[in-house]
Amino acid sequence: MTPAQNVIVSGELQVEGRFVDASNATLFAKCVMGEDEIAVIYKPIAGERPLWDFPDGNLAQRELATYLLSEALGLHLVPFTIMRDGTFGPGMVQEWIEIDEELDVVDLVNSSNLRIREMALFDAIINNTDRKYGHILATKDGAIYGCDHGVTFHEDPKLRTVIWQYSGQEFSDTELQLLQRALHLAPIVTSGLISESEISALVSRIESLLGARTFPEPSQDWPAVPWPPF
Repeated sequence: MTPAQNVIVSGELQVEGRFVDASNATLFAKCVMGEDEIAVIYKPIAGERPLWDFPDGNLAQRELATYLLSEALGLHLVPFTIMRDGTFGPGMVQEWIEIDEELDVVDLVNSSNLRIREMALFDAIINNTDRKYGHILATKDGAIYGCDHGVTFHEDPKLRTVIWQYSGQEFSDTELQLLQRALHLAPIVTSGLISESEISALVSRIESLLGARTFPEPSQDWPAVPWPPF
């Protein structure tokens, strides 16, 4: 664990403000330990709005499951994420990422950046229903992360994303190897965080990707792009 991660885990969580455009309670906070302060996003479970198509568990657990799977697969696409107690009860706490305000995220998504391709594959694995441009975080030093993974791991195919340029393209050998690792690791990593039926669907989804050997195509039965896309 890095020093910053240790502060997020053990420091005092101090709420400083709320993102008013978020549909669920999304709070900007700092974890403070002595002279060390780390900015974070805090999403208390008590502030979640019930969703008709995600009746099991809570969104915070899905955010944690996404982080843990990204780490297990060696992708490191999700900022450091934990479940911990805070001012408004237990919830998800995630390290705040300072983005490059001068970078055009639409241009980034439509570029040949390998991290965007990795994100597209990862979203197909986790069945991400909400990959907006605003959920792609690019820093000035070239790092790229994804955030807002509360609506993931649904049993039914509900992939909605702004990253569709790889549709139908064949997976590389490296990507096929990653899917093989995911087939083994995903049920272990997500156990206790999503339902058993969702874990079964996760395994089936990975098997289908391995069988097809190509990136998925947009669904004809479900909106393929989240709205609004930003």
